[in-house]
Amino acid sequence: MTARPTPTGTTPPGALRHTLGHLLTPLLMCIGMGIAYLGAFHAPQPHDLHVDIVGSGPTTQVLAQTLHDKADGALDISTLADRDTAVSALRDQTSFGAYIPGPRPELLVASASSDTSAMAVEKVFTKVAAQQGSPLTVTDVAPVSTGDPTGQGIFFLLVALSIGSYASVAVIGGAGAVLPMRIRALLAAGMSLAVSLIGTLFAGPVFHLVDHGLGGLWAMSWLYSAGILLIGVGLHTFLRRWTTLGVMVLFVMLNFTSSGGIYRPELQPGFFASLHSFWNGAGFVEGARSHVYFDGNALGGHLLTLTLWLLAGIALTTLASRTEAKRRPHPAPHTEKEAEAETEAEMEEAVGV
Repeated sequence: MTARPTPTGTTPPGALRHTLGHLLTPLLMCIGMGIAYLGAFHAPQPHDLHVDIVGSGPTTQVLAQTLHDKADGALDISTLADRDTAVSALRDQTSFGAYIPGPRPELLVASASSDTSAMAVEKVFTKVAAQQGSPLTVTDVAPVSTGDPTGQGIFFLLVALSIGSYASVAVIGGAGAVLPMRIRALLAAGMSLAVSLIGTLFAGPVFHLVDHGLGGLWAMSWLYSAGILLIGVGLHTFLRRWTTLGVMVLFVMLNFTSSGGIYRPELQPGFFASLHSFWNGAGFVEGARSHVYFDGNALGGHLLTLTLWLLAGIALTTLASRTEAKRRPHPAPHTEKEAEAETEAEMEEAVGV
């Protein structure tokens, strides 16, 4: 029986319901982005932000105890014997500021670890020095590169890598749905290589966000992008048109907010601070900082985080492949129009941040 074409100028049956169904996704994105971004960034406050007081004797101890009492949990204060030990603590990223009292008080910071944390520490000790009637000298023992004066370039590189990766998921999942999973996985690997190379060009020759270590930065970019792509491609088998929302929850809402690129966990609410310890965006941001500015300090742990996310992507695509084989032992291929329609729908939902 041949279906009659819809007369020109009339609305196809169910069109409004279909449109309203698709509008649910951007509404959920709006709600999710608002909760995540405002929850993570709207009121940064230090908690257990570790700083050191340099010196010995009762005067140093009294100053440290006084600051600890006044901070009411905002600062975690220790005393160190000398300046060299304080510099080492900053270089090891176990401290975010070291105050050296005296006639000419000095504050040591490491802005490459986090510019916003350094600013928070400077704000505290500027007041301390003022109470002692002396101007404060601030010394940055780990400055950022000249091409990244705010220290947030690595975070925005993370954003570019993420968008290139999760937008590719929509294309591979939609237009590539007719392909075997092994081909989709190879496409994901190829796209992750392309995205990581583009990101490395941005970080180096184009914007000079980093002035050395581009090879290592590229490797971390590839690990990060490949993890997102493989997880997304695997999820598409199970979530279908909800995949875009799923990857945005994982790799935008929870990822950007917990990465430490804007505020480190010591300035964030507990939920996002806890995600920082194992989420892939934090692995990339902290790994890049460690590699570029801190001589590889704790780099192994950050690489392990990125590798585990990649392995999760491999496991998920493997599971998806087996699931598809059980569902459709002899699948009927999509038509070209069906594949194009599915891709367009997912790309329209794959909005930026």
